[in-house]
Amino acid sequence: MTTPVRTRIAPSPTGFLHLGTARTALFSWAYARHHGGQFVLRIEDTDVARSTQDSVDQILAAMQWLGLEYDEGPIYQMQRLARYNEVIEQMIAAGTAYRCYCTPQELDAMKAGQEARGEKRRYDGTWRPEAGKVLPAVPEGVKPVVRFKNPIDGDVSWVDLCKGTITINNREIDDLIIQRTDGVPTYNFAVVIDDWDMKISHVFRGDEHVNNTPWQINIFNALGAPLPAFGHVPVILGDDGQKLSKRRGAVSVTAYEENGYLPEAMLNYLSRLGWSHGDDELFSREQLVSWFDGSHLSKSPAQWDPAKLEWVNSHYIKQADDTRLSALVAAQLAKRGISADLGRLPAMCALFKDRCATTVVLADWLAMYFAPAQPTAEDLAGHVSDAVKPALATLAAKLVDAEWNKTGIQAAIKETITAHSLKMPQLAIPVRVLVCGRAQTPSLDAVLELFDKENVVERLRCA
Repeated sequence: MTTPVRTRIAPSPTGFLHLGTARTALFSWAYARHHGGQFVLRIEDTDVARSTQDSVDQILAAMQWLGLEYDEGPIYQMQRLARYNEVIEQMIAAGTAYRCYCTPQELDAMKAGQEARGEKRRYDGTWRPEAGKVLPAVPEGVKPVVRFKNPIDGDVSWVDLCKGTITINNREIDDLIIQRTDGVPTYNFAVVIDDWDMKISHVFRGDEHVNNTPWQINIFNALGAPLPAFGHVPVILGDDGQKLSKRRGAVSVTAYEENGYLPEAMLNYLSRLGWSHGDDELFSREQLVSWFDGSHLSKSPAQWDPAKLEWVNSHYIKQADDTRLSALVAAQLAKRGISADLGRLPAMCALFKDRCATTVVLADWLAMYFAPAQPTAEDLAGHVSDAVKPALATLAAKLVDAEWNKTGIQAAIKETITAHSLKMPQLAIPVRVLVCGRAQTPSLDAVLELFDKENVVERLRCA
């Protein structure tokens, strides 16, 4: 019988959901959907001092924006302390874990001595029970940690979904602390119990976790629990070639929403960081799910490329429904204190979206329809000369009586050009500067048609 596919994402709520975790969540979600499995959201909040509800809320909002719907969760580790304690007591009774009473000062001294002797810094097994070994007397007033009794001999080996076979000798790792003095489990223990209890079949995570995996595999084995398949995906590097992280250079997923990116563009772009399907660069969610079978994962770090993301986003902006875009643009304008007419916004979006990589840039264009134009002094000096002002006055007068559509506007412009013996750019550019606040726009009649006639006439007369 085939084991059902169950994947998970387990962010820690100590900050925003950053791009690397979002990419891992995407891979986990797509793999589960491809195989008709389930995707679980778990919140790893055992870092009590740094975990916050604001971070939890931001993680949930980012997942929702990306459309990474989960089948179970969110499940919080701090609500599972009784379960962790139960397993720890079972392990102590079975001899696969033990209490260690070394103080922090003793551990520091132990490692300083090892360093002075040129040895690897590690726990020396002072409290590790062995046949025939006499342990020290339990000191008064010292709260113990619990350590996992890691095998001394042999290798830990697994076939990684991304990196292939990885083998680490057990002598390279020591007896891991699995429960702190305050009774809270450590990451490497809690994650094993969670994955075991939740029947997780496949674990996708960043390759910074490779060094944790031998401990986790040994704990699985000590518990007689089935091992999930592991896939350690390469890190994402920033522009400077350094790893993106919460502490270094990463930007939250929700910041991209605020900065005018569409979720389908982010999903498309993130999926190409460390995975490929031939030469396909642009594809839908449905295609991603159809193709993402766990193969074609890269072993090399992925490079974050803001220009590439903008290119992907501009594609999806062009494809987007204009009514949907208008709501996004209205929200961007509202941040600037500008109230937009939702009835006209879809037509405006349709006219300008081909020029825009984000909804922020689209809002930059469309602000002119709802707020005063702000031409630069350079544009005014360079294009609105005294010589053209009579023609601008003529055009304003003609537009007052013009039928307010492209045909009527174009007729008024042509009549003005003829009356003042001008060429189209000689009139059109000054009109753009005065009415739109910039010298370049789409077709002038199409742009003006979407304004209130009174606004256009007033801005021309102000010259």
